[in-house]
Amino acid sequence: MRTLTIIVSLMCMALSVSAAKADRRVAFVVGNGAYKNVAQLPNPPIDAKAMAATLRNVGFEVIEGSNLTRDQMTEKLLDFGRKAQGSDVAVFYYAGHGIAVGGTNYLLPVDADIKSEMDVKLGAAINIDLTLDQTMGDAKVKLVFLDACRDNPFAAKIKSNSATRSVNVGSGLAEMKSGEGTLIAFATGPGQTALDGQEGNNSPFTRALIDNITKPGVEIQQAMTSVRAQVNEETHKGQLPWGHTNLIGAVYLNQAPATQVANAAPTASSGAPAAAATSNSDGVELEYWRSVKETNKPEELNAYLSTYPNGQFKALALARLAAIQNGPSTTTRNLNAGVDPATFTDPASQLTEDQIGLDKGQRRDVQRRLNGLGFDTKVTGAFNDETRTVLKRWQAARGYPSTGFLNKLQHKALLSEIVAAAPATASEDSPKPARRAPAQAQSAPAPRHSGGGGGGDAGAAFVGGVVGGMMGGMFRR
Repeated sequence: MRTLTIIVSLMCMALSVSAAKADRRVAFVVGNGAYKNVAQLPNPPIDAKAMAATLRNVGFEVIEGSNLTRDQMTEKLLDFGRKAQGSDVAVFYYAGHGIAVGGTNYLLPVDADIKSEMDVKLGAAINIDLTLDQTMGDAKVKLVFLDACRDNPFAAKIKSNSATRSVNVGSGLAEMKSGEGTLIAFATGPGQTALDGQEGNNSPFTRALIDNITKPGVEIQQAMTSVRAQVNEETHKGQLPWGHTNLIGAVYLNQAPATQVANAAPTASSGAPAAAATSNSDGVELEYWRSVKETNKPEELNAYLSTYPNGQFKALALARLAAIQNGPSTTTRNLNAGVDPATFTDPASQLTEDQIGLDKGQRRDVQRRLNGLGFDTKVTGAFNDETRTVLKRWQAARGYPSTGFLNKLQHKALLSEIVAAAPATASEDSPKPARRAPAQAQSAPAPRHSGGGGGGDAGAAFVGGVVGGMMGGMFRR
């Protein structure tokens, strides 16, 4: 009887380990600024890069893009919609031009050329209400951040081509209502316009979001109160973010270690990955720095320096800026130069990777190159979950479809990059030397959402082995 009790207890433990999976978190992050038919906005791509880094640091899988056309936005939205189905938390972030026509809000791709209300409603712009409903409808918690409340650049054209009837073309964006489990936040109030910020910097609204929404132990609605206060103060009361919420529980994007999961409401996102639970502002800064450290755009480095004026990578950022301003060096290059445009659109999968035919030595070379580019992984010649996660980070940093698998174009692009050290000097089957500060180690990528934490699976396997051994011993008796 005692043996049976132990077996039942161990089986319960195994089930508990399997159930203790991390939340599945997915985010859509896009910044459009390089418009072809209206005035360009310098900061939305910088805003999007910073927001993507912030969300990745707390365990989000991010579908990211900058300066997207109508077709490219649609492709990203379809990907986001598929991955957001049934997710615990889905985030939708957009920075760029947005317009309100007839009380409905629309986002503008960079190739939008709107001359009439008909152009808007027949597909030249993206209907926000329809988009959110189709992509995030199944998510348990839905967070929407719209840094798009700028002047309508097409207002005059729309009005002049609608002389036969009155068309309601508003400034900024129109009011939106949120459904159950949803929070919608605008950079400013309905019908008002928001500031884009100083060129090469984050907008006031995005900077406040980055500063507040992933603070450890801060609930999202409390964070948004701080966002409003920060923007209001920074703009000298010229801009006050506005929002609408129907959240029915406490939601934490970064659950503090001291806060017990059991205290959260049932619909809240309380099971943050371990890396997110213990991360801090240093981890956010590290992820931000990783996203810009190899850039050749001074504005992105200036955005980092503005966000972290006394940051731990300030000296490196200044040195990188100096190198860019003094012309190209022998150790840096424009990563996009000579890259086939299809590399940025063609997805990769297990099939496309198999078609490359990489042997063990070539896989080691890939891992060594990733290490040399600052994307640390063990050099084993086997592409395990760790390598797949690092590949995703490399792909996201380069703007390639982020799948964790390679195709021929991505492999060619990786081989063409100049690494910081010769590949032959990298270690073979052991981790790279421990050289990071504890805060940096904490910001390692979260476990893959689809499979939960690797430690959980290992724990379940161990307990299962113990149970099997004990039961085998009983039957042998």
